[in-house]
Amino acid sequence: MTSNSGLRSAQWFGATGRTGMAYRSWMRSQGFTPEVFDGRPVIGIATTWSELAPCNAHLHRVAESVKRGVWQAGGFPLEFPAMALGETLLRPTSMLYRNLLAMEAEELMRANPLDGVVLLSGCDKTTPGLLMAAASVDLPAVMVTGGPMLSGKYRGTDVGSGTAVWRFEEDLLTGRMTQEEFAFAEGCMARSNGHCMTMGTASTMASIAEALGMQLPYSAAWPAVDARRYETAQRAGQVAVDLVRQELRPSAIMTRPAFENAIRVNAAIGGSTNAVIHLLAIAGRLGVPLALDDFDQLARDVPTLVNLQPSGQYLMEDFCYAGGLPAVIRELDEAGLLHAEAATVTGSGIGANVAGAPCWNREVIKTVAAPFQPAGTGTAVLRGNLAPGGAVIKQSASSPHLLRHRGRALVFDSPADYYAVSDDPQLDVDEDTVLVIRYCGPRGYPGMPEVANVALPKKLLQRGVRDMVRICDGRMSGTAYGTVVLHVAPEAAAGGPLALVRAGDWITLDVPARTLTLEVGDEELAGRLAAWQPPAPHASRGWTRLYSEHVLQASDGADLDFLVGASGHEVPRHSH
Repeated sequence: MTSNSGLRSAQWFGATGRTGMAYRSWMRSQGFTPEVFDGRPVIGIATTWSELAPCNAHLHRVAESVKRGVWQAGGFPLEFPAMALGETLLRPTSMLYRNLLAMEAEELMRANPLDGVVLLSGCDKTTPGLLMAAASVDLPAVMVTGGPMLSGKYRGTDVGSGTAVWRFEEDLLTGRMTQEEFAFAEGCMARSNGHCMTMGTASTMASIAEALGMQLPYSAAWPAVDARRYETAQRAGQVAVDLVRQELRPSAIMTRPAFENAIRVNAAIGGSTNAVIHLLAIAGRLGVPLALDDFDQLARDVPTLVNLQPSGQYLMEDFCYAGGLPAVIRELDEAGLLHAEAATVTGSGIGANVAGAPCWNREVIKTVAAPFQPAGTGTAVLRGNLAPGGAVIKQSASSPHLLRHRGRALVFDSPADYYAVSDDPQLDVDEDTVLVIRYCGPRGYPGMPEVANVALPKKLLQRGVRDMVRICDGRMSGTAYGTVVLHVAPEAAAGGPLALVRAGDWITLDVPARTLTLEVGDEELAGRLAAWQPPAPHASRGWTRLYSEHVLQASDGADLDFLVGASGHEVPRHSH
């Protein structure tokens, strides 16, 4: 047993006397031999495994592969649980708990004898939550996402988890699908471990982690059940030990150039609008200057290269076999759209990592010269008197004919209010109507759920209408599609202009001009605001109260105001 004063863990396991004996003795109750306390790096494995988070249900097996890699590289791996956030089950929304995961993981990393960490995530909010925590602690860290499911198969065709749900719902409502067929399709969409295999938020954030340099090349796309997912995890364990020895920390990797790379990659892959909120929150933990308008400005000259659902045809398994994210990043690099020198967990710049990355299928991954969709079709940021703090729209998943639109508002204070009447054949709505669903923002729901892309009114679906403009201060699943204006800020619950819209008001959406306008005069709006009453608090105690009182708006990343920034990894005072 030797002391290595350069490692945090030595303050525990290298201590002498009663204190050191206590730390080592209780660890040995798990069967570890004394050699593990010889001054080798201690690598924490933060796992969000849970059977209540189906996308992450295999991470305990991924952790075993990480451990092999840590042992191989001369480290000491210790697995610990972090809050699992399953988008599929948690109510009212997993987004309500992203910041709680980040806070819990940050405190666990700082309070324990860890020199570095491997972050195991999968479902939508676990990836940004762990990255936020790692940013605030700034211990050497590498991420391993759990990988997408195998492609869904239904009656001889590929179906995408999430994306197919919205289509099947429409088919059920219009009688094109029976209830029995609907139930059978459930098992066809989700047929293996892993997260959604469309370019939803989980796949997007896995790609973002790779683009930021925090995940090994190719890690985003290997299917969850592919042996190479476990090879990647084993390699990540080795890399984590190397990062500790090199003292390469997240703050040196997730720099402003890295965030610019991530924004451009998100545009190129047709990624989820949720990436906007998460990247803003991660940057806020690091003190990296990043604003909502950056997402529009940096993406304007980036074409959509990846032909994946919901914007396109294929699924993540196809994307993987076509060359995965490195093939996309190489395209951006060769087009001068990448900061190639940005550091990564490999120790090399991101450009060097992908210099030889091949593309094996140009139907799935297009070139910059001949893209899937032209430059400027990524996430657009809208402003105007209806969204003075900004709003976003995913152009690649919208209907081109609706990107310039003027219509009368039909207003609902919750999705439940809308669905209570959406099947009514007498509902006063047509294809030009603008559906406004409000009080769905960070404070309003609470937690900002993925409810913005409400299904169209039944009578319009029966007439063959497949899209209409919807405006909401909530979010939309990355697996979803439609002309939906999202993240309107300030939200209605904070007294934003969305709270003042009345049925019959004219609204103009002009995405090319980046404007969202409520055609009501300032004097009239001031009068409506004076008469407006904020909604009652959702909770008088617990996390929901704390969240509601401190959450920032979507345009600022929806972090808690007191969690912005970092506290570092100083070794805490003794416990005994």
